[in-house]
Amino acid sequence: MFLHVCIHLCPLNPAKESSVEPTPEAAAIGGPPPALAAARRSTRLIFLVSGIGMSAWAPMVPYAKARLGLDDARLGLALLVFGGASMLSMPFVGWLAHRLGSRLLIVGSGLLMCLALPVLAHVGSLAGLVAALFYFGMMLGAVNVAMNAHAVDVERLDGGRLMSGFHGLFSVGGLAGAALMSGLLALGVPLVAAAGLVAVLLVTLVLGLRGGLLDDEVPAAAGAQRSALAMPHTLVWLLGVLCFVSFLAEGAMLDWSAVFLRDFRGVAEASAGFGYACFSVAMAVGRLAGDRLVGRHGPAWAVRLGAALAAAGFVVVASVSSAMVALAGFVLIGLGASNVVPVLFSAAGRLPGTPPAIAIATATTLGYLGLLIGPALIGFVAHASSLPVAFGGVAVLLVLVGLSAKVVQR
Repeated sequence: MFLHVCIHLCPLNPAKESSVEPTPEAAAIGGPPPALAAARRSTRLIFLVSGIGMSAWAPMVPYAKARLGLDDARLGLALLVFGGASMLSMPFVGWLAHRLGSRLLIVGSGLLMCLALPVLAHVGSLAGLVAALFYFGMMLGAVNVAMNAHAVDVERLDGGRLMSGFHGLFSVGGLAGAALMSGLLALGVPLVAAAGLVAVLLVTLVLGLRGGLLDDEVPAAAGAQRSALAMPHTLVWLLGVLCFVSFLAEGAMLDWSAVFLRDFRGVAEASAGFGYACFSVAMAVGRLAGDRLVGRHGPAWAVRLGAALAAAGFVVVASVSSAMVALAGFVLIGLGASNVVPVLFSAAGRLPGTPPAIAIATATTLGYLGLLIGPALIGFVAHASSLPVAFGGVAVLLVLVGLSAKVVQR
């Protein structure tokens, strides 16, 4: 019931949901308001599915580490494959989304992503874990590019600010996936069975949302401005660098929050996933209110304040030796980081001279480079010193993001 309410109320803009006048672009392609309303709902659902699928992996990380006997460095190298596979799929998916539209890619890669979770829960060797993470990363990367390209098209046709709300459903999914998996494990459900139940839920959601997505011809007709083979706008690359740091911070929460709580704050293994759940619910709250806040104060303000809050949260987590304070720090990180990536993606998708799917793929690829390098760097720093020191380094990078916030207004 909670997810049902979020899907229909997010973003917090009831007037927009009841609008009966299509934008000029929507009228030009014959897009009726009911189709736009269905596209908004389906876009929120695929963001929700992606969030659940990604965050369900977080409580499984300590189990994989213990089952395979991995130290921090080897676990970091395995997690490197996850981000690398996502990054490798993104440029190709961006090209396909520009040429074919995003509907087919969203449904196909979404269904294939669901198959990875039971495999990740079952693998019994480092090689098997690496192969499963590569597949999982490829499918999740494809979903993320396709759904963000679709979100840009829906936002443009709708005429309002929707991106933070869409990403808010990703964060709701992050909360639901981590909490659901952790709750099942705490109840004594075997890991493989818990992962299988979550996968069945995701398949059901993907099959249910496919009918409301925009037709594959619509995004291509609305957004085609030049050849997909042309180089993206220079500002896309600059926005991508900021995405790099933002995704690194989110990756630190996904891959290392449960390990940090277990190894440094004495939290039980079955409950360690609740750290990522705290982070996710804070992001959901921030993003569900983000469209109005960004509209009122501007995108640069959102990036500047958000980066500062997230940096402060990492400092609190790393420096205070209390499990409860660490959970509060995860909340602060989530609130701070909540609207940084949506603002960056929306700015990239609106740049003239580059098709939205290509711009999103470029910014997302650079962002996922943070997931590629970030978990490995954190593992190496943790192996050489400690995980709290690695978290402090992430705080420094976030300060640099805040100092570069004016780029979103260009």
